[in-house]
Amino acid sequence: HPTESGFTTDVLALYDWAKARSGNSTILFWGHSLGTGIATNAARKLQEERGVQVDAVVLESPYTNIREAAAHIPITMIYRQFPGFGYFILDSLALGDMFFASDENVKVLDCPLLILHAEDDTVLPPHLGHKLFETARNAYKDKTKVKFITFPEKLGLGHDYISFNPELPVLVK
Repeated sequence: HPTESGFTTDVLALYDWAKARSGNSTILFWGHSLGTGIATNAARKLQEERGVQVDAVVLESPYTNIREAAAHIPITMIYRQFPGFGYFILDSLALGDMFFASDENVKVLDCPLLILHAEDDTVLPPHLGHKLFETARNAYKDKTKVKFITFPEKLGLGHDYISFNPELPVLVK
């Protein structure tokens, strides 16, 4: 069954495969939603265990950590009022070794970091992306390596459609 450690290991294997075949091409980790936690895990592990820095990390519709994300996603709203919500729902993630602690990971990264969030994201509230940005910005020595781009509600990109924005390639460059 899928695990946080397994996802990270898979991303690092894919990184090794791509790096062996790409020459000097730029390789970045791009995570969306749950994948943002995986991307930061892999970038941190690559940096700390191998002394290698990925060329960049792009986080689309991110969150700070899985516990905080689960506490804010709309589907949990009806359960938040019940006693034991924290223990039965939020703490169960930790008991299953599910942390996806992007907020801790970005504190040690040194590669360029781009955070993308739509103002009309109803799955992961934009304030989680902004909080992650502030955490990274406070930790990075070179503040110019950390960027946060929000997409206005009028574009209707929500949680899943930032990649449809025709300006995205220019923004990423």
